[in-house]
Amino acid sequence: MPPRKRPPANSRFQVRKPADPGVHLEPFLHYLEAECGMAANTVSAYRSDVVQFLDWYRLQKPIPLSEVDLSFLSGYLQHLNRRKLAATTVSRHLVTLKLFFRYLVLEGVLAESVADLLNSPKLWKYLPKVLSPEKVNQLLSAPCNQDRYPLRDRAILAMMYATGCRVTEIVTLPLNSVKLAEGYARCVGKGNKERMVSLNPVAVAAVEAYLRHERPLLSRRNSAEQALFLNRGGKQLSRVMVWNIVKKNAARVGCSKEVSPHTLRHSFATHMMAGGAEIRALQELLGHANIRTTQIYTHVDHSRLKAVHQMYHPRG
Repeated sequence: MPPRKRPPANSRFQVRKPADPGVHLEPFLHYLEAECGMAANTVSAYRSDVVQFLDWYRLQKPIPLSEVDLSFLSGYLQHLNRRKLAATTVSRHLVTLKLFFRYLVLEGVLAESVADLLNSPKLWKYLPKVLSPEKVNQLLSAPCNQDRYPLRDRAILAMMYATGCRVTEIVTLPLNSVKLAEGYARCVGKGNKERMVSLNPVAVAAVEAYLRHERPLLSRRNSAEQALFLNRGGKQLSRVMVWNIVKKNAARVGCSKEVSPHTLRHSFATHMMAGGAEIRALQELLGHANIRTTQIYTHVDHSRLKAVHQMYHPRG
């Protein structure tokens, strides 16, 4: 009996490979930016998470997106856990996955989103690292003549502690948004939301010294740059450079290796609470969309809780 011939390539019996879901990545990112109003850094983080999911998806048995079920997505969560990722990181990946599948439903690619059936991993509530006011003062004074631009570095540290701004907000802060005479600055936070932050005398003096002695030299190489803080090439300072500035000066004053630029933001918020700031006002100063994010500082400020206990408890 002669061997059976294989059907030609254009045969209706040919098994077709499911379309690659990667075609939806760029439209999804455009949707986040144009319709959801997300900041560039946030969109970049979503891109990274979706790309990691798609890379894993392509290594599995080829199935179309319409056949992806709860068991399939649970396998991806198991993959993330096998990578020994922190629970917070796994939870972030899950948020991205849910948003991506909801977008596919909105576009009519899927009838429903099975990703919404996934449960987030339980998270411990980690209290942020906070420096004491004395240690903050040491940190702000740490930049010295051994540094190439000590006045710039001191101004960055002083601005971060005075305003509680995020690193991205500091590096993108335009020169014309800083009003030293009035003691405030306008910064753009997450979701491109603008808010006004106050500058204390220490920050004002540090920025004035930087503007007088160092920024004119830096801006000669790129006079068109509008950012307040510049690198030696006259361009906007990067987040990594700010990270290095904080780490270097923190080591000088004997701070923990865990100190980061965000530590200054946490310290700002905690010290504001200790000084009697209302939580709603602090929410506005920090640019938090949800007050639950701000409420963590009520747990950090032990000194204030102790004072309340002594004042109101009958055995205080």
